Amino acid sequence: MSPNTGVREAQRRRTRRALLDAALAQLEDRSLGTLGLREVARHAGVTPTAFYRHFRGLDELGTALVEEALASMHATVQDILDSTGDAGRRSREAVRLVAGLVRDRPAHVRFLVRERHGGVAAVREAIAGQLDAFAGEIGAVLMADPLSAGWRTADVTMLSRLLVDHMFMTASACLSASLRGEDWSPALETAHDQLRLIHLGREHWQG
Repeated sequence: MSPNTGVREAQRRRTRRALLDAALAQLEDRSLGTLGLREVARHAGVTPTAFYRHFRGLDELGTALVEEALASMHATVQDILDSTGDAGRRSREAVRLVAGLVRDRPAHVRFLVRERHGGVAAVREAIAGQLDAFAGEIGAVLMADPLSAGWRTADVTMLSRLLVDHMFMTASACLSASLRGEDWSPALETAHDQLRLIHLGREHWQG
């Protein structure tokens, strides 16, 4: 790679980052469907033409934000699933992971919570795809767990999706507490109790 190529690549990455950050900043209290491409470009300090060098439109920028927020978590979730068969420890680690996401990327979480059922179809589908992937990873581990012996595949899928929805709900609760300037402890305690209840139900599930 020539020095000029390296400089151009660094500039390309800075521009892409500026566009993503500009969109996140404007999405603090708005939905993606209300944003204009020129508005995002202006806040990023670039031209609309420069925007199109990185994204075909705001829907593609939105899916990039979904990928940025969730894709990197798959390996961590898998580590939690692989580390121990103890449900209590898994629950603690899962809640810790969600709290960390809200702490480190609040703007991304706010975006995900708002757009999960929002008006931009491509972004809804991207979020659903990521959550489906998490459910599949969790389901594969649950299916191999002796506690799931005799369970129908549909029941394991139902449980894995319930756990993924719980993670999303916990993130939303922590974000809401944060926006109100409140302590997260009650939301986290509730999340732990809910997971205990889910596990107790799992132990007695007859299908």
